[in-house]
Amino acid sequence: MNTLRTGILMAALTGLFVAIGFLIGGPTGMMMAFLFAVGTNAFAYWNSDKVVLRMYTAQEVDERTAPRLYGIVRDLSRAAGLPMPRVCIVENDQPNAFATGRDPGHAAVCATTGLLNRINDEELAGVLAHELGHVRNRDTLTMTITATIAGAISMLANFALFFGGGNRREGGNIVAVLLISILAPIAAVLVQSMISRTREFEADKAGAEISRHPLWLASALSRIESAAEITQNPEADAHPATAHMFIVNPLSGGGIAGLFASHPPTAERIARLRAMAGGAAISGPAPSGVFDVPRKGPWG
Repeated sequence: MNTLRTGILMAALTGLFVAIGFLIGGPTGMMMAFLFAVGTNAFAYWNSDKVVLRMYTAQEVDERTAPRLYGIVRDLSRAAGLPMPRVCIVENDQPNAFATGRDPGHAAVCATTGLLNRINDEELAGVLAHELGHVRNRDTLTMTITATIAGAISMLANFALFFGGGNRREGGNIVAVLLISILAPIAAVLVQSMISRTREFEADKAGAEISRHPLWLASALSRIESAAEITQNPEADAHPATAHMFIVNPLSGGGIAGLFASHPPTAERIARLRAMAGGAAISGPAPSGVFDVPRKGPWG
């Protein structure tokens, strides 16, 4: 199912590329945009995770440099039956986290310093289990490809806005160029949102199953959303196409932005997790060893 979603997403965003290319340069522009889209899709598949990690200046850590974070990821990965992902820390005061990578064998789990400094071990395990849920569901491929291609669409739309339709001497409609320049990025965000909202609910469920304690994530979501709303994330604001990758919305601002929110309402997510907490199928102890790691240094 996730493979089908990824294919539909790539086809839809490729269509936006082609439409913009046609309005900029007619049939020639359409062909150039199509080739550019194919190249972007291929690049995104193999390299989008590296681009995102570099975008947020993520630092890879190990058991020596971040024993608390690394140890919890290791134990949760074992519980989920997943290969050990790369573990990264992003220097950012906003409490947040994301996962990236084209498949479980090439995954990375990232937490911000704001997250590590604000929540306890149980809540951190809930957040990391959610991110590993994305990895297990193979959402990270869709997430990283979407971030790369949606960003490229915005760039191409801006190009159309500044340079107009190359075929206007042949009767091209500059109004159409202006409309597509404005609407194309919005359409890309809407495509992201349609897939992202459902995916977050599924990752919450998977994370609760991995950690075996839904209330850990419920508590974490309540705490980190309120803190994230008043703490800026300059990198996310500069690259809004990556917003859907985070566990809570990293973007500042509200109002009309809520119409294009990449995450479902946190209150609804918490309600679903609380309902899950009564299920016997996920009751039981935490994954073995998950809290046996001593804290050392500012990140534990």
